Amino acid sequence: MFARSLRTATRVSRVANARAFSATAGRMNDYPTVEKGQSLWNFTEEENMLRDSVKKFADEVIQPRVREMDEKEIMDPELIQGLFDNGLMGIEIPEEYGGAGCSFTSAIIAVEEISRVDPSVAVLVDVHNTLVNTVVRHHGSDAIKEKWLPGLAQEKVGSFCLTEPGAGSDAFGLQTTAKLDPSGDFYVLNGTKMWISNSGEAETFLVFANVDPSKGYKGITCFAVSKDMGVEIMKKEEKLGIRASSTCVLNFDDIKVPKENIVGEVGKGYKIAIQILNEGRIGIAAQMIGLAQGAFERALPYTYQRKQFGKAVGDFQGMGFQFADIHTQIEAAKLMTYNAARLKEEGREFTKEAAMAKYFASVVAQRAAGSAIEWCGGVGFTRDTGIEKYWRDSKIGAIYEGTSNIQLETIAKFLKKQYA
Repeated sequence: MFARSLRTATRVSRVANARAFSATAGRMNDYPTVEKGQSLWNFTEEENMLRDSVKKFADEVIQPRVREMDEKEIMDPELIQGLFDNGLMGIEIPEEYGGAGCSFTSAIIAVEEISRVDPSVAVLVDVHNTLVNTVVRHHGSDAIKEKWLPGLAQEKVGSFCLTEPGAGSDAFGLQTTAKLDPSGDFYVLNGTKMWISNSGEAETFLVFANVDPSKGYKGITCFAVSKDMGVEIMKKEEKLGIRASSTCVLNFDDIKVPKENIVGEVGKGYKIAIQILNEGRIGIAAQMIGLAQGAFERALPYTYQRKQFGKAVGDFQGMGFQFADIHTQIEAAKLMTYNAARLKEEGREFTKEAAMAKYFASVVAQRAAGSAIEWCGGVGFTRDTGIEKYWRDSKIGAIYEGTSNIQLETIAKFLKKQYA
């Protein structure tokens, strides 16, 4: 494990010994530090340092565990602790609460670099940072922040609990309720959630429940709930891909939640969910571009080693054109993702851009991963190379945090508003 945490690394970036994090040789792209630039390849010194340190962690700590975690369908507890120790679970959390205090783009970069090695670990980091931590930071009271953020930054995995058996794409059709006790001191939480990422490892849950079903979605409220309050982890789904990432059914049976645990305001949970899912889609886009890059990097060297008809497979023009096409698509998806992240940071409208990035990146990830298997032939089809895992992992990108059809519907609405 790396002794230096991300929080320490960000401080180092502000002093003369920033060269402690040197750029890794052999990268497909050079990411120069630009103080003021118009290019989308405009990363701060701090963000470049983070990319290098996360890449090192992913290659040296995550990579050796990938196949075993996938086979056993479980996240290595030591790896999770390593993520905390290196500050990767509190990227945007202010330093006063034990976090790294970095930018939103920094979180996106971390998700991308981790996904290049294992998308399962990336989604754990993504959900924890871009959904759970962000909701608490932006909508929690000072008391909520003081109570929950230090744990989320340093030791407790967070889970975002919105989806239900009857509330998927229609997220506001949820049936989970939270009824105020006659004493007025606490709410009684009852209901079931499903497809909940990170739920197998989580100690902290953000649960969306309706305090007044008669008001429809305007009764939806967000609650911070700890596992020891009585959260039941039910069925763990057996999935096609991202198998080390836990996805479980949760049950809440008469759980007493203090009214002080409301995140935001009563009845404002639907606004929180809409806002945070827009941000979360950029995180999924980052996961998908990292996955695509990982599959690409894993496959290409083999094509230049494998010889057929007297020359390397990769030297055939038909193959070279395919490489160029996929590489171009990956780069386009990256630019869309970085653009959406920067728009969000600048406080500008980014909903359409996030939807486009998430949709396109998920398409590219499937194309890149599928092509990588074909480029390597029979070897690519085996589990020994790890390439087939990228293809299995890529499919979820078109499903969670808004299906591809939901993204297209969102984009279409913006187009109608602009042109109708």
